[in-house]
Amino acid sequence: MKINKTQLVLAISAALTTTTALADSDTEKLEKQLYELKNEFSELKKSSIFNLEFGGRVQVDYNYFEGAYNADKGGDPASDFFPRRIRTYVESEQGDWDHKLLLDFAEDSGEIVMARVRYSGFGNGLKVQVGKLREDISLNALTSSKYINTISRSSLANSMSPFFQWGASAYQYFNDTGFRYAVGVYKNEAFGANGRNDDDGSLALSLTGRLTWQKDLQNGVLHLGSWYSKRDMGGRVLTGALARGEVRNTNTRLVNYASGGNLVRLNSFQQAGLEAAYQYKGLTLEAEYAARELNTVDPASALDGERFDGFSLSASYFLGGQQKQYSKGSAVFKQPKGVENAWELVARLSNTDGTSDAQGTELTTYTLGTSYYYSSQIKLMSNLIYSEVDGPGVNDLVGGEDNGLGFTARIQYLF
Repeated sequence: MKINKTQLVLAISAALTTTTALADSDTEKLEKQLYELKNEFSELKKSSIFNLEFGGRVQVDYNYFEGAYNADKGGDPASDFFPRRIRTYVESEQGDWDHKLLLDFAEDSGEIVMARVRYSGFGNGLKVQVGKLREDISLNALTSSKYINTISRSSLANSMSPFFQWGASAYQYFNDTGFRYAVGVYKNEAFGANGRNDDDGSLALSLTGRLTWQKDLQNGVLHLGSWYSKRDMGGRVLTGALARGEVRNTNTRLVNYASGGNLVRLNSFQQAGLEAAYQYKGLTLEAEYAARELNTVDPASALDGERFDGFSLSASYFLGGQQKQYSKGSAVFKQPKGVENAWELVARLSNTDGTSDAQGTELTTYTLGTSYYYSSQIKLMSNLIYSEVDGPGVNDLVGGEDNGLGFTARIQYLF
């Protein structure tokens, strides 16, 4: 029960006016109770048990797509209007400890996106955390959905990143050199794995590490980085559709390694990536390359040792010269601080190759976009997307529709 000062004063005043009618023992009891009440109130004012911060985001999207994106409907135009993300978080800090819980709500379900407990009391910048965490894979994948400059992430990021997994990690930024490292062990429940090995039921794990370096420039920042991940698949089938093609609610996912052939069971796979970014005033350039190598259950499989790879090149520019924030602790970019009444233009070229000798598709996507920041909380976005599909499995996946056109729009509100 919350007690305010007025209630306390009234209670004390009422008690004092009745003490003359009470016996000495009753007076002593009352004085003791009042003393305990005052102490309780003082402790309540100093307590940080209610030191919680709440917030979240609402993202509502419109999608229009045709051609290869809607190949199973003859390439006819299709559209959708839907809530892309309705997320809310609660976080708190208690000394060297902090926690964050991020929940995602859809029309008929809910999901724990992040559930993190973190400790930072080592005194040298080292932070360790446990829970459901975002794996340090790909600059574009690590950039929060509320800060990305395109409505969908690149096909490379969607193909390579598992995003949030249960596990434990540690990371540290060195201010004197600009280096940052992150390493973590996670339960692998991505890409078709279910977190268990089929043969003995033991945990299927992933080991992921990322190393970055940044240098402050006079009007921006230079960022270089690399990452690596070894993932135990436990004999499970690798999911065929690797990426959608940068439009969300399409009927055909355009990067599919099994198209025209077969799915494959994996013992494990390993993947690695390189990333670079350069910022000068309102201009930000980003580049990424990543590759994945398969280790199949059947050593005679045609896909054993097969490699899938991809790249992404993007440029964004604020017409008013606003500059994105760079987080040294996370090695990612955020929107400009206090941004309002600002326009951002973006262009991106991305490619993801999921082909082998006899199966699979390769996707090349061109995106042009614009964002209007009404304020730091409200952003309007629109993207025009054109994709080309190739590879030995293209006819099996999309028939004669070897290219697709899409338009996406979003309104975002942060609270």
